[in-house]
Amino acid sequence: MPDYPVISRAAVLERFGEPLAVREVAVPRADELERGALLARVRMASVCGTDVHLWQGDAFNANASALPQVVGHEMVGEVVAFGAGPRVDSLGQALEVGDRILWTHAPCGSCYYCTVAREPSLCTNRQSYGRLPVDQFPYISGGFSEYCYVFPGAGRVKVPDEVPDSWASSASCALRTIVHLIESIGGVSPDETVVVQGVGPLGLYAVAMLAHRGVAEIVAIGAPDTRLALAESFGARHAVSVEHVPDPAERTRLIRSFTRDRRGADVVLEVSGARTAVPEALSFIAAGGRYGVVGQTSPTSVEIDPSVFVRKQISVHGALSAHVGHYAKALDFLRQTKGRFDWDAMFTAPVGLGEATEAMAGMRRGVMKPLIDPSR
Repeated sequence: MPDYPVISRAAVLERFGEPLAVREVAVPRADELERGALLARVRMASVCGTDVHLWQGDAFNANASALPQVVGHEMVGEVVAFGAGPRVDSLGQALEVGDRILWTHAPCGSCYYCTVAREPSLCTNRQSYGRLPVDQFPYISGGFSEYCYVFPGAGRVKVPDEVPDSWASSASCALRTIVHLIESIGGVSPDETVVVQGVGPLGLYAVAMLAHRGVAEIVAIGAPDTRLALAESFGARHAVSVEHVPDPAERTRLIRSFTRDRRGADVVLEVSGARTAVPEALSFIAAGGRYGVVGQTSPTSVEIDPSVFVRKQISVHGALSAHVGHYAKALDFLRQTKGRFDWDAMFTAPVGLGEATEAMAGMRRGVMKPLIDPSR
């Protein structure tokens, strides 16, 4: 085993909207690892849209009092050291130094949402990665870092050998969120028509997962054409460009034309974050339809007619983060579909920590899924 690290190079957010600073951050000593905690070496991190919003300071959970902080919550790593306690993952699989894992945010396990509602992603005391001050223990609690502290209450799942680091990293947020979203709406039947609003990573994962589950009528809405083409290769039967069909009313007519008796979509998944997505979806969702929303992470205001919820008897479901079971299902989905979908088409070549700011700026400009290799 290599020497236990004393410091970790990390990309640190010091002020909202300013370039990240690459700093040397203290690593908790081996004797400081709490019972159930781990120290992981980050093998790969990927940029999430929420990281960009946090960097800009406009995310719903942006907190200036928590700065400076190590950025990033979407990562895969290998075990470096264990705190006291069982050396197993959340599925009971034995863990050893060097094993690759994904790990969750850490719910407290004792609040109402953890114990009664059994919705740990709503935990009122949750410890989250990429959100905590760098000058407070455990210092390295973000993914844009050579090392990351895995909280004692965090779930962890061993990564299958068939799943490369880049795929696994994105599964730790984008893909597991889609798993959670589809479960939150009660699943989808193969005979239903599903509209996916957005063709970023979340949207592409949604299209692929729906296709894998046998859904034939999938409509993808978004831009640019290259992403729509990728959505079609992943299983979307129809692609609607917001650039070529800019009028929302025309898009609604077009989408309804794809559905049985022009009644509208049985299920709509909002993964775009677009301000106008929600009112537009309410215009083409069918009576009795189900609407799943995960893309709206920045506070905004839109005008809607609330009577549509009564007239159409629509069910609306939001999904925040995920629990460890969703991580495990995301990894298994990647393992099962390794030869079916071109996951590599979603990622850029990895860059080092010194280019983390440009990676996030690139995602803001439309780059699909930038990767950061902290060892570079």
